[in-house]
Order: sequence, then C-alpha cells, then structure tokens
Amino acid sequence: MDYSNKYIVSFSLAVCLVCALVVSAFAVGLKPLQEENIKLDKQQNLLVVAGITESTKEAVLAHFAGDSADILTYKVDRKTGKVLGQIEFGTFNPHEDASQEVIKNPGKMPSLPNELVVYKVTTPGKECWILPVWGKGLWSTLQGYISLEDDNNTIKGLTFYAHAETAGLGGEIDNPKWKALWPGKKAYDADGNSCLEVVKAGAPQSNPEHQIDGLSGATLTINGVTGVMQLWFGDLGYGPFLKAQTNKGN
Repeated sequence: MDYSNKYIVSFSLAVCLVCALVVSAFAVGLKPLQEENIKLDKQQNLLVVAGITESTKEAVLAHFAGDSADILTYKVDRKTGKVLGQIEFGTFNPHEDASQEVIKNPGKMPSLPNELVVYKVTTPGKECWILPVWGKGLWSTLQGYISLEDDNNTIKGLTFYAHAETAGLGGEIDNPKWKALWPGKKAYDADGNSCLEVVKAGAPQSNPEHQIDGLSGATLTINGVTGVMQLWFGDLGYGPFLKAQTNKGN
C-alpha cells in the first residue's frame, strides 16, 4: 500500500473531518438536554435558598409550573420598583445577559438592565422574595440568589450558582458553612441604607447585625461580594422594589 505523504495527509484530514462531524452532531443533539439541566440546576438553587428540600426532578419542577406552582416569577422595573407582571420561569434572564457582557468586555462591570426578575415563594411556612444578584469577583462574574424574610430586610438564605473563583479561596463562597453565616443578617440599617458588608475573617465586628465574617486568602472575591450586596440592595438595584413591597405590607 502507498503510504506517501499525500496519503497520510489525506487520511488524517478525513479522520479529523469525521471526528468533527461526530462531535458537532453530539453537541447539537445534546444542547436541549444541557439547557434543561441548566434550568433545573437554577430551580434547585432557588429551592435551596428558600429553605425547601426536594429529592426528585418532578418535585422540583412542580414548584414552578402548573396550577399548583408556588414559586412565581415576576418582571419588575428597576428604577421604580413597580411589578410589571408575572412571566414564565426562564424566559427573561438579565443576569445571564450581564455575564455575557462581561465575557465580551473583560474587566468592565455590565450595565444595569432597566428590568429585573424576582421570585415570590408562596409555599406555606417558606414565604419569601428571592432576588438574583450578580457582580464582579476576582476572576469571574458572581451569580447567585439571596432570599429575604417577610420584613424585606432580614436575610433568609444565600447561594452562588455560577462563578469561576479560585478553588479553596474565593471559591469558598459556595461553602455551606460560610453561607450559613448569612441568615438573620440585616440588609438595611435603621435609616434604610444598604449596609451588608463582608469583613476580614476573624476581625472584630463593629456592627454584627450587618456584617459577615470573610474568608481567609480571598480578600478580592469578598470585596466583590460586598459590592454585589450593596449595589443590589441599594437604590440602583432592588431598593425601590423592596421599599414598595414594604410599604404595600404596611
């Protein structure tokens, strides 16, 4: 058989082409399943931050769809805090658009969308609002959910479902022990100012009601978390919405 250079190059190209077609076919064929799994992961994170535990996919999905849905998705006006209406889960994701903006413009904070998404949990005994939060960490855009008790001030739970921070350092923002420090903290002071702050690990806390112990060796990530919280609980974030909900409750 002729094993000339021409034959070897042609054979190699043919193998590469076949492999590329197979990989492409799998990527296209599996894309709907990947998107479904990503959506399910977000729903599971929402349940976690609301304090709800489910063991099956069907049980998770039941919270978001059908007549018995008890986690409802709303679109709100960021500047006025007005609720614009209920929408289907996953149809509007401004935090994901922001993440793509960071990828296209590394080093720059994304512009704030005029419309935001919030989630209302109506499960008996678990009632709360859940707010998507995002912002710049050290190496990545931090994306998470934070839930609030009925007073729209006391933190109920926190989770970060997407980030690319250094494992063992900034990546510890996903550590259950650290996230367990957040429930019970207050997002606002007596004057209504956004004041959640992550302080140096082990340092004395001057205002423990609003401060959370940081993570050793992850100063820049922790600074990012503080910035995320003060932004989204401030007047540029969910502040107008939360004030409107508090006034409505009064």
